[in-house]
Amino acid sequence: MERQDRQDRGAGALTTLGTPIETDALIIGAGPVGLFQAFQLGLLEISCHIVDALPAAGGQCVALYADKPLYDIPGTPVTSGRQLAQSMLQQVAPFKPEFHFGEQVATLERQADNRFLLSTSNGTAFLAKTVFVAGGVGAFVPKRIAIDGIAQFEGTRLFYHPESLTGFAGKTVVVNGGDDVALDTAIRLIDIAQRVMLLHRRDGFQAEEATVARFRMLVADGKLGFSVGQPTAFDERRLQITTPDAQTVDLPLDALIACLGISPRLGPIADWGLALERKQVPVDTAKFETRERGVFAVGDINTYPGKKKLIVCGFHEATLAAWGAAEIVFPGKSIPLQYTTTSTRLHTLLGVDHPR
Repeated sequence: MERQDRQDRGAGALTTLGTPIETDALIIGAGPVGLFQAFQLGLLEISCHIVDALPAAGGQCVALYADKPLYDIPGTPVTSGRQLAQSMLQQVAPFKPEFHFGEQVATLERQADNRFLLSTSNGTAFLAKTVFVAGGVGAFVPKRIAIDGIAQFEGTRLFYHPESLTGFAGKTVVVNGGDDVALDTAIRLIDIAQRVMLLHRRDGFQAEEATVARFRMLVADGKLGFSVGQPTAFDERRLQITTPDAQTVDLPLDALIACLGISPRLGPIADWGLALERKQVPVDTAKFETRERGVFAVGDINTYPGKKKLIVCGFHEATLAAWGAAEIVFPGKSIPLQYTTTSTRLHTLLGVDHPR
């Protein structure tokens, strides 16, 4: 009865969302596991779209440790979160997955034909034969500045973890935060913006020693400003802060960049009717399918006996999940196991020359 109710609600939603994007698969999450999921689907000729709440691919790897070393990626003695994401984007490029960044999937409803209707926070709608939840421990979203009314300036005067800094040329910019990302952003802006100031709640940082040393040297040389305090008010041209000695100071600016960290939120996933165990989705270990036919969960979001939260485990899960999806996308079709070393069909799909 519950499933029928969801189908009925979904049928109504289909008429109100507008024309949805039809796809074989929708992947929720553009981290390493989500990107490898797209690659494995591509090898099976399953088309996909990828949605992520962050402004670029990479997920937790880029959001939390973009430039820190990773030593446990097979065949790669050392890489970084950013380099891994770039390599995986290059790997999946032949299959041309379509990305939708800065959007969070809000609803998921099964339709009468067993496809899934999904909508995002931006109003984009998808009609997918299969769904892959690869969102880590939830959607990674930037921590917001807690000032009433400040949200209205997002994208014009207020920016959270911007991927590119080119739009700040010649401007007075205040960077709010005290970790590696905040300090690196302020340092990079020196050669772009007219004036740069870092704002942090205290004169101490959660950043690499070398980064902190460089930051303090730039402040001492007068190339970078630094203020200690908490934001209390904001309009288009000034940020009001309260200092540790309870003084109120106005910082003039053209743009405010907030680098206050990224936090995972399970968010709407909890409302989709999927079974949950301690905020994780149980799956079988043959196809990494949830208890909802056609919905798969890979990476840190899933749980099963012996689960280990490692990227390499997510790669294995994505491989078997792709084969599970093939049974739904191509019903009744026998799909042979092919190897990228010898299959001319896979070479064609990958756009590589056939080995002689």
